[in-house]
Amino acid sequence: MNVIGASVSEGILGAHETRDIVLPNQTEHVSQIAVDIGGSLAKVIYFTLSADRKGGRLHFKIFETEQVDDCIDFIVELMKDARHYGFQQVLKATGGGAYLYYNKLAARLPGVIVEKEDEMECLIAGLSFFITQIPYEVFTYNELDEDPIQFEEKSKYVYPYMVTGPGPQDFIRISGTSLGGGTLWGLLSLLTNAPTFDDMLEISKVGDNRNVDLLVGDIYGSDYSKLGLKSSRIASSFGKVFKKGTKQNKDNFMPADIAKSLLYMVSNNIGQIAYLNAQQHGIKRIYFGGCFIRGHPITMNSLSYAIKFWSKGDMKALFLRHEGHLGATGAFLKHQPVQKARHSFTCSENYKSTMKNNPTSVFQALEKNNKVELRSDNK
Repeated sequence: MNVIGASVSEGILGAHETRDIVLPNQTEHVSQIAVDIGGSLAKVIYFTLSADRKGGRLHFKIFETEQVDDCIDFIVELMKDARHYGFQQVLKATGGGAYLYYNKLAARLPGVIVEKEDEMECLIAGLSFFITQIPYEVFTYNELDEDPIQFEEKSKYVYPYMVTGPGPQDFIRISGTSLGGGTLWGLLSLLTNAPTFDDMLEISKVGDNRNVDLLVGDIYGSDYSKLGLKSSRIASSFGKVFKKGTKQNKDNFMPADIAKSLLYMVSNNIGQIAYLNAQQHGIKRIYFGGCFIRGHPITMNSLSYAIKFWSKGDMKALFLRHEGHLGATGAFLKHQPVQKARHSFTCSENYKSTMKNNPTSVFQALEKNNKVELRSDNK
């Protein structure tokens, strides 16, 4: 695929939708669709040519894995729509569901080549694609800043980095934890009546975890300055729920407060685990991926604070606009070699750049100098 001049669509979106990637120089149809089927969510990526302008777009779609048949129905319809191009159609499948649902995918897609791809290889390939090829993709988040989003400056030194969630071809799995988005989703399903993960995240925005969590101030009456712990720090998640001799009921607590407490509990622990692994391996840049984040400010701020606190500001938590689609994108790209773009810029999903020059004009200015090429020194 030709990704020269690629940019992220800035069109108006519905809540929790993922922005398309605009590829103005990809003028031919592609024969592949990719799907990443995880334990909680299934992610689909596909390309369409624009009807009214040069080039086309990469589209991103999410389904709950529990409704995997809806996901497969969607892929079947995409394949039907693309048959008139005359290509041998290919479905690149990754994630655990690529194996669990392989027979179902093959049966529902007669004449389509269904190819399984390694999950970790796809995740790394997708991440490398986004951080080196797509402008306005990577960002940091700090709610205390006037502008919470800070755009990443382009750098020659992309590697090494660490990704949490599920470089080149050289990578190792250094650790893992069973604590993640599925944990949060499961506990919120038990303790609230929110029907979807997005609804669970929404109610957390109005929650007050102080009604559920035991804070440092509840124990000391003030900050614990000797250890650098503010009175507002959580000493024990759900620590106020237990009372000796009292049988508690979840109805005694507001669902929004429970959601906020659980979100902090999972985010803070993921952040600390990520920091410990990064410290052990000398890594300064930590990318957080997966649909657990979903561009949610509280989640991003919790992860950012955890990394900054434990590393004393020496490490950086990095987020991506297409965080949940790394594996599917990597699988998609494995079908054909990618023509690399020479320029890479970054931005955030929920905030537009305040640069006077828009991405298009920036690219045009750089294109005038054929000697400009931004890439890692690592070959």
